[in-house]
Amino acid sequence: MPDKSKFVEELFRVAAPGGRILVVTWVTRDLEKGESSLTKKEEKLLAKINRAYYLPRWVSTKDYVTQFELQGAKDIRTEDWSYIIAPFWKAVIKSSLSLKSVVGLLKSGFSTLRGAYAMFLMLKGYKMGLIKFGLITCTKPE
Repeated sequence: MPDKSKFVEELFRVAAPGGRILVVTWVTRDLEKGESSLTKKEEKLLAKINRAYYLPRWVSTKDYVTQFELQGAKDIRTEDWSYIIAPFWKAVIKSSLSLKSVVGLLKSGFSTLRGAYAMFLMLKGYKMGLIKFGLITCTKPE
């Protein structure tokens, strides 16, 4: 979904009037008052993750809310579900450190190694509060 506005437009196109729309996705932290962008350090980390996973530009929960508002959404709600996936990171790191996993990873080729490296970058972004797992819901107008 490189173009988040087109993505949200399509959600509203296919949803029934009065229907509920849910988006659960990786997002960046929302900007603080007075900030116009993420820090250079944060942007650099996201760029590394994007290159490894071939991802488009990240957006924040607030960015999604803005797109929902442009579609006339009602009852917009958001929630940070990062705490729900926190155990996932520990499990991934633990499983990747076994001898069997390391040997399999080394045999699997460059793209798999690149993806494994990106997991550590994702964890770094999560720990520094940059990467969140967000829920955004709303209702399509009647």
